[in-house]
Amino acid sequence: MNCLKSIVPAPEEVDIPALKAKYAAERDKRIRKEKGGQYAAPEDHLVHDTREHDPFTPVVPRDAVDEEIDVAILGAGWTGILAGFHLTQAGVTNFRHIEHAGGFGGTWYWNRYPGIQCDNDAYCYLPLLEDMGTLPSKKFADGKEIYDYIQTIVDKYGFRDKALLHTEITGLEWQEDAKRWLVSTNRGDTIRARNVIMCGGTLSTPKFPSMPGIHKFKGKMFHTSRWDFDYTGGEWGNPVLDKLADKRVAILGTGATSIQAVPYLGKYAKQLYVIQRTPSSVDERPNPPTDPDWASSLKPGWQSERQANFLRAANEIIPPGDPDLICDIWTEINRNLNAELEEAGWPTIDFNEFMQRREVMDFRVMERLRKRVESIVQDPETAEALKPYYRFMCKRPLSNNDYYETFNRPSVKLIDVSKTAGLEAMSEKGFIHEGQEYEIDCMIFASGFEVTGDLKRRWGIETIVGREGVSIYDYWSDGPLTLNGTMAHNFPNMFFTGYIQGGLNGNTTLQFGEQGRHAAWIIREALEKGIKAVEPTQEGQDAYIKEFREKELDLSMILNECTPSYFTNEGDKEAKWFLFRGWGPGWDDWQRKMDAWRAAGDMPGMRLDA
Repeated sequence: MNCLKSIVPAPEEVDIPALKAKYAAERDKRIRKEKGGQYAAPEDHLVHDTREHDPFTPVVPRDAVDEEIDVAILGAGWTGILAGFHLTQAGVTNFRHIEHAGGFGGTWYWNRYPGIQCDNDAYCYLPLLEDMGTLPSKKFADGKEIYDYIQTIVDKYGFRDKALLHTEITGLEWQEDAKRWLVSTNRGDTIRARNVIMCGGTLSTPKFPSMPGIHKFKGKMFHTSRWDFDYTGGEWGNPVLDKLADKRVAILGTGATSIQAVPYLGKYAKQLYVIQRTPSSVDERPNPPTDPDWASSLKPGWQSERQANFLRAANEIIPPGDPDLICDIWTEINRNLNAELEEAGWPTIDFNEFMQRREVMDFRVMERLRKRVESIVQDPETAEALKPYYRFMCKRPLSNNDYYETFNRPSVKLIDVSKTAGLEAMSEKGFIHEGQEYEIDCMIFASGFEVTGDLKRRWGIETIVGREGVSIYDYWSDGPLTLNGTMAHNFPNMFFTGYIQGGLNGNTTLQFGEQGRHAAWIIREALEKGIKAVEPTQEGQDAYIKEFREKELDLSMILNECTPSYFTNEGDKEAKWFLFRGWGPGWDDWQRKMDAWRAAGDMPGMRLDA
């Protein structure tokens, strides 16, 4: 398929100085002094009860487990599944997944809301497609299809029967004499694991706003990750929400979840209020079925080639002459930029000029997206409130064919809470906005997850204690300290995954999968060589942190210019945890670094207890 440059306004049609001022003003009015503190604490019963509640699978009583294993994998979403896959490939099979949900899938287990789809290229996002000999049915696969695909992997590699589901980790304690991690759970288990891989994912702990009156509301409330089809009607994969025909519903949040659910709520609810602090950018979503001719033409290695192309096109630079295989909103800026450079005969320009041209294209693409809003939404005031005034990657770029059209329904009203930087309050009967009470029957929270909050809020494990009684929460109180973004001094045989001092890839399953592969390599080497404990030395860790900080990505634009969101720690420039704090020279350079480290054979920077 020939991927063409998109039609965007010409440079002279975009007043960049004026837009920069507009972006700054829109950002500043949404900043709250509480930063991440604007969300309810974990001990709030709304947060606690939601996290503990599984409306999809009943808890089955079981006997407590008392055993010794080689590896405890904490989490059974994509990260945990891929860790299990790579352990299996490495010949390590004495492991268990331990998961607080009632099944495998992680975010694809919990999120069953109407309209749920993968919001980037499923041919890249779904891992192991060549190993499994399958393809998704379409570019943006439905959530139910993704969940079902996950189950095929779990069953093929025999993970299911070994898993401890509906099981919360309550404590992890290193036992120096035994060289084991003592894993305690809420089911009374006592598991002694040689190794622990932390695979909790980034979208596992629901969060709620902390606002007056939230606990006074007498109507129905639920988080989108615990969708209540008994209340709304319909079912997972068939969201006919017919029980909302006489209901006044509000949904709080307009991020990736909300823009998929809103069209269904707007179609079925008697009245829908969409409560928005910051609008998302929402492009159209062409989503044709997978072309069988294209599928039959694929050669071995096609997925890694496509994933590498996505990385270049979405996150880095498309090399001259290379195609854009992805051809969607994620790759538009680089695709357009290369097309214009090609039209000009590929002039010789330095990096600074390239980045200046890229900045201009960013403004042009965002102007196109704003014009899309006004071409669809009929009410001018609503259309203006829905326009995204920020740089392209300040919020997750989204696409949906029905979101904007939903606001043309007379039963749908946008509640713009940007002036108050969030909803003011709730009451027994509904919510308060600019002094007016709006009576509702149901409040749905599309308020996201704990992505960059304090570690304990995200992990939900009461105690994690390593060598010499050191708590990870104390040791990392000011942010992560690691060797290679994977292991930490004082915490032998413990492996971390996620956005922690390492390489970044816009394809999270690839990034987290590579972290699992690295952990599996170390675990196999240690088992084969009789090494009882692997731990970064203080000197090795210090040297890596120094190198990382010298080379880490420059985040000044995101921190200083972007509207508040989980991308920016809600505007906190001094946050301990930051989503995009990564290896500056890029993903490929990072992979070469890790390859070289493994090839050295002696695990440089590690203390090895034989």
